[in-house]
Amino acid sequence: MTKADQILAFYSALDFDRNYLDADLDVLNPFEGVSPEQEQVLSAFYQKFYTDDTSRNLILGINPGRLGAGATGIPFTDTKRLIECGIPFKSFSTHEPSSVFVYEAINAFGGPEKFYREFLIGSVCPLGFVVNKNGNWINFNYYDRASFSNALTPYLLGQIKKQIELAGKNERIIVFGTGKNLKFLQKLNKEYNFTPELVPLEHPRYVMQYKYKHREQYIAKYLEAFKR
Repeated sequence: MTKADQILAFYSALDFDRNYLDADLDVLNPFEGVSPEQEQVLSAFYQKFYTDDTSRNLILGINPGRLGAGATGIPFTDTKRLIECGIPFKSFSTHEPSSVFVYEAINAFGGPEKFYREFLIGSVCPLGFVVNKNGNWINFNYYDRASFSNALTPYLLGQIKKQIELAGKNERIIVFGTGKNLKFLQKLNKEYNFTPELVPLEHPRYVMQYKYKHREQYIAKYLEAFKR
């Protein structure tokens, strides 16, 4: 099996015990109940960039959001970035600020083909979550409620280990998010020792929302981590 086959098999086999969910939460599974075009695009992306058995370095984000991986199934890749990768998407259009920044860093590194030869981007939780706020469903991170993340810990540890195996390299894991995502992983790694090193980078959403005028500095920091 190629790396693409393994990744697609991993995502298609994802399941989730809804007993973990509080009454106001729901799970966001980007790989379940999707349109034929979404299935085709997900396959096209991984078949384009991962049709080999080469080991990659793993990057872990938090969990899919509605407009990025929640729509495409591909971490930090909205529909506009898919088109940049040469993969057309016609059903709908999404614009996710984190995707914009990540692809600025990817292009500075040398472009998608070079980047994806060396890296696999995953998530601490490959499934996303939403919370009901006054009748509206909005993004919810796995760590936003301590009781939820504590209950979810065995599941998250299992998904991290599976993604390490998919990537193939484990000298270090790059972490998108220097706050709660990093703290959770540091605590988990201290207990279970799943990687020798966690390399933190400010989350793309943080950069776009709070440090937009200085994003070139953060791209340089990303490149330094990528090129180690």
